[in-house]
Amino acid sequence: MADRFKHVALVGKTQAHGFRPVLEEVAQFLLGLGLEVSVEAATAEANGLTGYDALPPEALGRDCDVAVVVGGDGTMLGFARQMASYGIPLVGINQGRLGFITDISKERYREVLPPILAGTYEVESRGMLEGQVLRGGEAIYTGLALNDVVVSRGGNSGMVELRIHVGDERVANMRADGVIVSTPTGSTAYALSAGGPILHPSIAGWVLVPIASHTLTNRPIVLPDAGPVRMEIVSGRDTSVNFDMQRLASLLVGDEIVVRRSAHSVKFLHPKGWSYYATLRKKLRWYEG
Repeated sequence: MADRFKHVALVGKTQAHGFRPVLEEVAQFLLGLGLEVSVEAATAEANGLTGYDALPPEALGRDCDVAVVVGGDGTMLGFARQMASYGIPLVGINQGRLGFITDISKERYREVLPPILAGTYEVESRGMLEGQVLRGGEAIYTGLALNDVVVSRGGNSGMVELRIHVGDERVANMRADGVIVSTPTGSTAYALSAGGPILHPSIAGWVLVPIASHTLTNRPIVLPDAGPVRMEIVSGRDTSVNFDMQRLASLLVGDEIVVRRSAHSVKFLHPKGWSYYATLRKKLRWYEG
């Protein structure tokens, strides 16, 4: 059993109406457990939360020892990237739709949170991607992603053609609507919708998935996460790249997107007895007979 947590960072949606009562309820519950509570500054401002320390992410990373994220997977993704370098474990209360990584239901948090915050939990580490956009050999953009890095065509343009290398080896030229490089966490997100496989989070690998490929034999492929993936734009107008929800538009022919394993990882805390397969059964409706 781990030590009891003492100082909680509370994070929630910043673009949802009527979210303040939920955050107030969770904050008061945490205070009632004898914990110190600080609210992420953007969350406090967007939801009109007063009476709590409102701190920017870097201060939360420095001062808090655990974070409770109230929202959907998008809220968790954004905050997880901000906290990656601090190593703070994250607990997710689901106020979204699917909730693969915010997996505690709002109806059960009063039952589930106390044991976790007292030090009884399942801990899970998820790897991240980091990448650069290179133009003429110079980095014009860098980013982190917990889910995926997606290169895609412009909204009013034709296909994009990408020259793909893994490590020092050329893989293929792919003409498609785009290409996804996904972590195991992201394998249940966009990559799954595009026809990719589900990777268990313990697998040290990535999935490379073409989106609506021009060539039917361009299939998803599971890659080791040891070497970088390089994607050079051979043709295509208004091509963009997304690192999770961070977007860089108007890439040029000759630009190169380089994706590699990040030195940082994200630590999630789950209730005792938590199972990844049970999560898949529930979220993907793999009902038992």
